[in-house]
Amino acid sequence: MHLFYDPTITRTDKLVYLSEEESKHACKVMRLKNGDTILLINGLGDEFTAKITDAHPKKCELEICAIRSEEKPPFAIHIAIAPTKNSDRLEWFIEKATEIGVTEITLLACDKSERKVQKRERLEKILVSALKQSKRLFLPKLNDLVATTSFIEAHPNGLIAHCYDETKQSIQASFKATNCPILIGPEGDFSLKEVEVARKNGYQTIHLGTNRLRTETAGLYACMQAKLICDSI
Repeated sequence: MHLFYDPTITRTDKLVYLSEEESKHACKVMRLKNGDTILLINGLGDEFTAKITDAHPKKCELEICAIRSEEKPPFAIHIAIAPTKNSDRLEWFIEKATEIGVTEITLLACDKSERKVQKRERLEKILVSALKQSKRLFLPKLNDLVATTSFIEAHPNGLIAHCYDETKQSIQASFKATNCPILIGPEGDFSLKEVEVARKNGYQTIHLGTNRLRTETAGLYACMQAKLICDSI
């Protein structure tokens, strides 16, 4: 069944309208017509079965027939990551992390960041596309770019991965299912100042295995390890 996204739909709605973009896709691209049934998700835990009552390519009208809801997961996987120099690599991370189960993503402006500007609209579209692809019902939260030290002070007691020599723990030994963001730095690594601020705010330093990983790979690895831990709880 065809799946569409509408963040404004609520459980009390009986008659809804697709956005102009989604209406065009439904009526022009998918060639759906009156009487056809589709699925709608709002990214807030609800899935709606709806019947097309007016296949208008700019304002497709739908009648809600049934609702399926899920409770919000009891865990949080929050990856705070530095945007990569090549935007495609960050977009790849966001897509795959969403499919795996990340619940929140924050973009970090690090001392050694190669990119400190990112188009939010483009990333939001990737989030929605990955949400629909993976059939998840909760859209991950995407936070705007923030300085690393500011983020750490606002979110204490997390995990930080860096390449400096010191004794580090694995994610498996240190990750907590709530209030435990994982920080992934740029390919030039976090600065010593950023690592020190993290330590002072209760962060534990972690390693991501024995191989050196690109920023987006490190982020996805951390997300996958955290998801495995959450699934086992």
